[in-house]
Amino acid sequence: MNKSLFVALLLSLFFSTAFAESSQQPDSLSIKIGQLLMIGFRGMDANEGSSIEADIRERRIGGVVLFDYDVQSATPVRNIESPAQLRQLTSELQKRSSIPLLVAIDQEGGRVCRLKPARGFPPTVSAASLGKLDNADTTRQVAGTTAALLKSLGINMNFAPDVDLNVNPANPVIGKLDRSFSANPEVVTRQARLFIDAFHQQGVIAVLKHFPGHGSSTTDTHKDFTDVTATWKKTELDPYRKLIRQGYSDPVMTAHVFNARLDSLYPATLSKATVSGLLRNDLGFRGVVISDDMQMKAIADRYGLEEAIRLAIDAGVDILLFGNNVSYDAQIAENATGIIRRLVETGAIPAERIDASFRRIMALKTRTFAPRP
Repeated sequence: MNKSLFVALLLSLFFSTAFAESSQQPDSLSIKIGQLLMIGFRGMDANEGSSIEADIRERRIGGVVLFDYDVQSATPVRNIESPAQLRQLTSELQKRSSIPLLVAIDQEGGRVCRLKPARGFPPTVSAASLGKLDNADTTRQVAGTTAALLKSLGINMNFAPDVDLNVNPANPVIGKLDRSFSANPEVVTRQARLFIDAFHQQGVIAVLKHFPGHGSSTTDTHKDFTDVTATWKKTELDPYRKLIRQGYSDPVMTAHVFNARLDSLYPATLSKATVSGLLRNDLGFRGVVISDDMQMKAIADRYGLEEAIRLAIDAGVDILLFGNNVSYDAQIAENATGIIRRLVETGAIPAERIDASFRRIMALKTRTFAPRP
């Protein structure tokens, strides 16, 4: 038996055991709840006694997100110092977890780039530049370079490609930052497909964002309530629809945009009509849904933590992302796990709803870490 086949079989056995234990042990709910959380943290390492080590060991969180800049302290001291340091960090993180972690980053290229040349990483190209050129060979090379870099660093999930249409070039968080490939959904779909394929060749998980479309917004969900009711176009769904029809099954990230044409009460992340109705039922998506950062102002300024968590899970979100950077809370994982457990125990969230998300997350991890030979 060759080594790769042996590793695949070993990992398959591990995941089978994890599933069995999670359904039989008294703390199975804790395991399931932990897998629903992706947490940002401060620190260049994951040494014993660090907050992230405790979150992995005690809260059993399913993923982490890495940043190169700490917003609250306004310093470039966060998780990323150099390629060697980052490899050591991701290795430490995985060693701390009994179930392989999703280690995520925003490495779109251009302005949204956590791995910067100043710290020893290669230069990147923006989505806008690639979309304007719309050359498959060029995009394939750029995407392949990014994917190979992430793999070499132990990063297995990239919050990319951004499939927002450049409906509003003056959009402060999409268009003005050159994050959109194009206003043309055909170009966006073509470019995104090349990125997805390149990521998969290196075992990196792609994440389409920001559903159901952030390209027409005039404000930034990091900072404020963002209403796209009057500007959003149905064509913004085209990249999702076409890629899902092509078999796309990696995660989709929700936007915190409010769109009264889709839901008159809640922004997309908290909207059952948008996540379970539009994305899952209408577009046929069966994969993992990840929220945008739950601490962004569009959510945090209008909903309490418990209400936001309850609504997001009820809407159909599988992984709740707490970047812990827009605002910082050292106890966010502990608080979130406590809230979810309480919501389940009081019946506010059915246990079956947690089970459904857990199964989707574990299916994603199984095929990522134990691919079929």
